[in-house]
Order: sequence, then C-alpha cells, then structure tokens
Amino acid sequence: MIEEIVDNLIKIKQNFAQNYTGNAHIQEILPLESSKEFPINPQHLEQLHIFAQKNPIYLNSFEEKILEFPCMVYEGDINEYWLNSIKHGSSCQPFYPTWIMSAYVMSLVAKKIGYSELVDIGSGDGRIAYCGKILDFNSHSIEIDNVLVDLQNTICMNTKQNFNPKCDDALEFNYSKLNLQNPVFFIGGLAQMGGDILATSIIKKINLIDNLKNKTGVVFAGSNTKRQLSGNLSDGGWSSLIEENQLSVIETVSLPTVWTFDQNVETPYIFTKFK
Repeated sequence: MIEEIVDNLIKIKQNFAQNYTGNAHIQEILPLESSKEFPINPQHLEQLHIFAQKNPIYLNSFEEKILEFPCMVYEGDINEYWLNSIKHGSSCQPFYPTWIMSAYVMSLVAKKIGYSELVDIGSGDGRIAYCGKILDFNSHSIEIDNVLVDLQNTICMNTKQNFNPKCDDALEFNYSKLNLQNPVFFIGGLAQMGGDILATSIIKKINLIDNLKNKTGVVFAGSNTKRQLSGNLSDGGWSSLIEENQLSVIETVSLPTVWTFDQNVETPYIFTKFK
C-alpha cells in the first residue's frame, strides 16, 4: 500500500511541476479521494485536507485532474515564517516544509515499523507530528521558533488535533520528560546545513535515557543533489553519522517536498535504528 502511494504521488508531482503555470511561493497536491492508486483511509485523507484548509500558510486552493486523478492543489506563501526561522542561532535549516502527503507517508512507514510515539524535531508547522496524531501516535512537536509554534497552536485549535507543540531548543530539551517507550525521532535539517549537529545531540540524549536506545528509531531528511552534498550522496549525506553512531538503515523513502518541487529528484528520508 505504501509503495503504491509513493509511486503515484511522485508521478502526479512530477507531472504537475512540469505543467504548473501559477506563481505561488509554494504549492502542493492532495488526492481528493481514496482509490486503488491512493489506498488511503478516507478519514485520514479528510484530516490531511483539513490541515491544509486550517493552515494560514495556504492562501488558495483549486481542483485539478492530474494524470486522471482528481486532486486539490494548495498554494501558499512561507516567506514570513522563513524569515523568522533563520533568526535563531541554533536553527539548522530555514522553514521549508515537506508535502502534507509526504508527511503522512512517513508516519505510515513509522507505524508499519512498529513505533508508538513520534517526536518531530525542528517541526516547522507541525505537519509530521499532526500526521502522527491522526495515525494514533503519541505525538510531540519541538520547534525553536516561537512564531512557528504559534502557528502550530493555531492549527491544533482549528483542526482539534493536539500534537503537543513545544517551543524549545531541541539541543537543550530534556527528552526524559516525555516518558518515551518506543519512539521515532524525525530530525529536521539536512546533514550539511547543521542537521548533523542537531542529530548528534539528539542521539547523545537518547543514549542517556535508561532502556530507550534499543527501542528508538531516527529518521533523517537527506538530499540527492551534489551541490548540497559536495559529492557525498550516500544515505542522503548521512552515511558518516549513521556509521559513527552505530545505526542501521531500515528503509529509505523518497518523497516530494517544497524544496524539490522544481527538481526531477525527490527528498530521501532515511529510517534508521540503533544496532
């Protein structure tokens, strides 16, 4: 099921990107209905649309048939939030969201692996934590920028889905307060943009919590573009950190994001666990 959703999402994204004639700052697609090609729980799909409808970054939407699939296109602007997000010294990457549908797929993969809690580090507008919430994870969203956390709180209120936003520096946060049992951590930021520093800090904190290490997964956002990786494309740029911290790669899923909208490649998300 997950493979079908991924393959068809990439197909409609690439077709849409080639033919898009609008001028919105960001744009993304959600299927309008569950189908054989998009075998999504209808209630979950409705919740994904509600997230977009209640999220102030989206300013416009319209229906469009893409490769014969009825879809809703959401257009928006993240400039205000992008500017705020780069003001923090320990911020690893400006706010550039993955697609809502991609966030849902990542949460599905984490659910399939068997995790019960989801911790989204550098969570932006909280879309991964939100998707975790609708999939019955105990979700936690940690974001250093207060403007983005205010946005998350607005989304929680308007969608009636509380994914526990926290305005805090992930490098300093005390994760033992969350009483985690079987969590998956999503690390925001590419390795070469400071994400490696963030991930190293999180892993060290996981190691300090009794009996947590062997039950924990860590998911990294990677890149397949040489200009970002200076030639190192292995595991999306995370191979050195994965090896140094004795992690095993469970699965890699490539999905559309805002920053790969105009590219022929997608963003790889690398799911790992401790050996």
